[in-house]
Amino acid sequence: MDDQFTIQNFGDRVRQLRKVRGHSQEAFAHLADLDRTYVGGIERGERNPGLKVIIRIAETLDVPVADLFTAP
Repeated sequence: MDDQFTIQNFGDRVRQLRKVRGHSQEAFAHLADLDRTYVGGIERGERNPGLKVIIRIAETLDVPVADLFTAP
C-alpha cells in the first residue's frame, strides 16, 4: 500500500474545497489572482505549485495550509 501524498491528491483536495465553497474554477482563480488554466492544471495534478501559490490557495479557501494536504 502506498501512503504517499501525491500532486493529484493535492489537486483533488483543492477541487473539493473549492466546490464546497461554491466557487467555479474561474471565480476561484480570480479570487486567488491565478490564471484559470493554472488552477485547472493544479486540480488535474498536472501542475506542482510552489509554496507562495499553496499559501495563496489556502488563504483564498480560508483553510490552514495543512488542510490542503489531507486526503479528500
